[in-house]
Amino acid sequence: MKYFPLVWRSLLRKKTRTIFTVLSILVAFLLFGYLGAIRQAFEGGVELTGADRLLTLHRVSLIQLLPVSYKQRIESVAGVEAVTHATWFGGIYQDPRNFFPQMVVEPEGYLDLFPEYRLPADQKKAWLADRTGAVAGRQIAKKYGWKIGDRIPIQATIWRKKDGTATWEFVLDGIYDGAEKGTDTTQFFFRYDYLEEARAFGQGMVGWFVVRIANPDRAAEVARKIDDTFANSPYETKTSTEKAFAQAFANQVGNIGAILRAVLLAVFFTILLVAGNAVAQSVRERTGELAVLKTLGFSNAKVLGLVMAESMLLSAIGGLLGLALAWVLIQRGDPTGGALPIFFLPVRDLLFGVGIVALLGVATGLAPAVGAVRLKIVDALRRV
Repeated sequence: MKYFPLVWRSLLRKKTRTIFTVLSILVAFLLFGYLGAIRQAFEGGVELTGADRLLTLHRVSLIQLLPVSYKQRIESVAGVEAVTHATWFGGIYQDPRNFFPQMVVEPEGYLDLFPEYRLPADQKKAWLADRTGAVAGRQIAKKYGWKIGDRIPIQATIWRKKDGTATWEFVLDGIYDGAEKGTDTTQFFFRYDYLEEARAFGQGMVGWFVVRIANPDRAAEVARKIDDTFANSPYETKTSTEKAFAQAFANQVGNIGAILRAVLLAVFFTILLVAGNAVAQSVRERTGELAVLKTLGFSNAKVLGLVMAESMLLSAIGGLLGLALAWVLIQRGDPTGGALPIFFLPVRDLLFGVGIVALLGVATGLAPAVGAVRLKIVDALRRV
């Protein structure tokens, strides 16, 4: 630490250059934080999927329905512990731009298979007793200012009622939270028996089945047995693990991870050039000073350490400030206004960012530091 004032004064020699270099690094790590949060929004659901859950869909497409009677036949398959079903509703709340997932489910069975959705016992009891009741995730309830007991009208785009109307009204019986930070709390669930009783068409049909299996290691075997059960029927099925389905769904918008990594690689390569050039230029301007230090008895190791410390400090100031700013801004919430189901910067990404800060400091300072070590006193003083 006794050499810190010397390192600090070296950075302040050219204040404008140092400030702009720090700002460049800061912006790069601010971008790193936001891209990490966006990647988590698209891929977080894949990471949190249950290892013991399978999804059984229509073989042709997710939008094709399956008979609700399939539930009993799936329950009879060896290795299956529990089955429930869900159906996509696809309605509109107040304005077509107000999009959020609305699912028609069996309340008790669905909550049993998805323990990551935490609903207070009294609210669960109220939902089970209320045919027109619904529950919403904390994030979506906060976005629209919903509270328990509110009446929420949803305009159907698919499921019209028997009386010809398209408005379905629900009572908000509960607001669920996520067991983990990455749990999706933007969904809206209501009861299947309400839909079945009032819809104009599609009676006895559901969107897909969720299956809990006893042994996740036998997932492929159980999935094959389920599909074999309905082979050559009018409604053939395709069963896969929940993780595989979530990954395939995320990949519909492209390989988000690969896209973000490519963007970050380009950004950090540019910053490496900018910061590296700043450190190298600073060392070149102090050639005479380095020669004097060597003359005074500074070893090559100390000279190397001084230049590396300058580079590491420059990287640390910009990088850590950028990560801190990203953390603070991301904590304020989704900048899209709720379009992303989850939005936060994982701690692992934050720690990875700290590692990149250190790596950037080493990479930008190594070449100038080695050059300073190889500097001969006579040659350096001749340049002054």
